[in-house]
Amino acid sequence: MDIKAIKNLKCGKVHENVSLKNYTTYKLNEKASCLIEVEKVKHLEKLLKYIKENNIKYKIIGNGSNLIFAQDFDGILIKLKDFNYLEIDDTKIKVGASYSLIKLCLKASNLGLTGLEFAAGIPATVGGAVYMNAGAYKSDMGYIVSEVDVLTPDFEHKTLYNHELNFHYRDSFFQHNSGYIILGCTIILKHGKKDDIISLIEDRKKRRLMTQPLEYPSAGSVFRNPTNDFAGRLIEEIGYKGKSIGDASVSLKHANFIINKGNAKGSDIVTLIDEIKEKVKKKYDIDLKVEQEIVK
Repeated sequence: MDIKAIKNLKCGKVHENVSLKNYTTYKLNEKASCLIEVEKVKHLEKLLKYIKENNIKYKIIGNGSNLIFAQDFDGILIKLKDFNYLEIDDTKIKVGASYSLIKLCLKASNLGLTGLEFAAGIPATVGGAVYMNAGAYKSDMGYIVSEVDVLTPDFEHKTLYNHELNFHYRDSFFQHNSGYIILGCTIILKHGKKDDIISLIEDRKKRRLMTQPLEYPSAGSVFRNPTNDFAGRLIEEIGYKGKSIGDASVSLKHANFIINKGNAKGSDIVTLIDEIKEKVKKKYDIDLKVEQEIVK
C-alpha cells in the first residue's frame, strides 16, 4: 500500500499505523495500517475508486461500538468525520451517518418526540446503528428509519426505502450487500409527552448502571438472545461468568458482556466467543448468534 500516493489524493486526514484503542469501544490494542478521516462525499468517492483500482482492503467505521478486530487490519479504515447534518421538520428527522445516536436521542426527547428512547444507551453513530439495526427494549432502527441515503458499489447516489432494507433483529440489507455505504437517513418519530420520554430514558439509564459493566470497555451484548431465552443465562449455566483469557473477561455483572480489563486482545475476545458458542451448543443444542461484528 502506497501511503504517499494515498496522501496525494487529498481525500482527508491520513493516519498511519494507527492503534485502534481510540477507535473502538473495546479499546483494543490492534492496529490498522492506515485510517483516513473523510469529510466530503466527493472525497469518499475518489478514495473508494482508488481503493478499488488498487485492490486494497478497506472498512468503513463509525464509533467502533460493535466491532472486534481479531488481528491487525492490513488495509484502510475510513471514518466519515463530518457527515453530521441534522434537519428536524416536525416528526421527520434527516440526519447524517456520523451523527451520534445518543445525541440524536436526547435532542429528540427534548423536543417531545418519541420512538428513539431505546437508543439512549447505544454509543453508535447513526450510520453504524442503521447498518447493525441497533436496538434495545424490543425496538430498533428498523421501526423508525423510513429511508437511507447511500453510495452504491458503482458510486451511484441512491435512496433505499425501509421495505428494501430487510431490517430484522440486529440485521439489515447492508450486512449482506458489501460496498453500499450509508451517508445518512430519514427517521420518522411521533409526538409524545416530553416529561414522560425523559423519565423513561432516566429510568433505563439507572437500570443499565445497575445491571451492565459500564465501568469497563466493551461493545455491549455479545450474543443475540435466542427465542424465549437469554444468552446471559446460558453463559452462566455453562460456568463462564467471570471466565478470562488474558484481559478479555466475561463480566461478573452481566454474562452477555465481554469486557476489557486492561490490555485485551481482539483474538482473546474471539476465542472466548468461540468457546461459549461451542459449550452452549453442546449442552443445549442452541446456536448462539454473535451480535457484534468480528473484523479479520
